[in-house]
Amino acid sequence: MAKTIDAETIAHLEKDLRNISYILKQKGREILTHYPITTPQFIALQWLLDEGDLTIGELSKKLFSAFSTTTDLVDRLEKSELVKRVPDPNDRRVVRIHLLEKGRTIIDEVISKRQQYLQEVLQSYDQNQVHTLKNVLSQLNNDISDYQNKS
Repeated sequence: MAKTIDAETIAHLEKDLRNISYILKQKGREILTHYPITTPQFIALQWLLDEGDLTIGELSKKLFSAFSTTTDLVDRLEKSELVKRVPDPNDRRVVRIHLLEKGRTIIDEVISKRQQYLQEVLQSYDQNQVHTLKNVLSQLNNDISDYQNKS
């Protein structure tokens, strides 16, 4: 049985989620100013951490970037010793981008600072509220991902 949620509530939820996303993104960018990488480079490093070694083409799709743009980005990351190009063990014609320890360290530090910021913001919430928020957001994330994959 389908549930109907009124348009005003949906509009409010969408606006709140958009605002939260914007603020967290801005805070993340502020934290990144203390590191020698750009936001797109950080996002690329996150994809490599989450997905493992990727080809330039695969990374381009994840970043919604042109192949040439991603190649330039990877060149800069490689020069900074955050990633390295490695031959695919199954097909030597394929080159994969591998996250190095220095890149992993930057991601860990930035994510830790972002989580610390969120923890500070949530200080006025009790444990039950935080747990409920986590569960509801996890369910929403899963449902949106499932819905996206059906399209």
